[in-house]
Amino acid sequence: MRYFSFRSLSLSLCFCFFVFFVFLLFLALKLFSTHRNVNYSFIHSFTEFDTVAREWRMKWSPDDDKASLAAAQKVLEKQLATVKAVKGVKSVQRVVCGGCMDFKVIVALDGDSFGEWEAAGFAPEADFLKEVESIKGIQQVETQTFTLMPM
Repeated sequence: MRYFSFRSLSLSLCFCFFVFFVFLLFLALKLFSTHRNVNYSFIHSFTEFDTVAREWRMKWSPDDDKASLAAAQKVLEKQLATVKAVKGVKSVQRVVCGGCMDFKVIVALDGDSFGEWEAAGFAPEADFLKEVESIKGIQQVETQTFTLMPM
C-alpha cells in the first residue's frame, strides 16, 4: 500500500497554483477596474446596468397648431422641479417626435434609488399622468420601466 505519490502531489500543486492565479486575476480586475464604486445589477450575466429609467409616454395631436403638445410641455415644466428632486435622479429627458407624434419623459435614476421611488408610487407620476390625460388631443398615455447602461 502506497501513501505518498509524486503524481498526486504534482496535481495538488497545480490545482493550488491555479486557484492562486484565479485569485490574483480577480484581485487585479477589482483594483484596476474603471467602474469603481458603481453598483451594477444584472438581468442576465451579459446585461449589466447601473441605471433604471421610468418613461411616461403619450401621443399628441397636430390639431389646433399642436396645442396638445404645447399643453403637455407646460405640464412637464410644472412638475419638473419635483421630478428632479427625487432621490437618485441622474437625468430627466424629454423626447418629442414630430413624425409619429410622440411625447416622452424619461426619468433615469441610479439602480439603488429606484426601489424607493417605485415604493413611493413614482411620485409625481400619477399627478403628471392625470393632468396630461385631461388634455384634448393627448392619447395612449402609458408608462414603462427599463434599464440603461452606457456602452
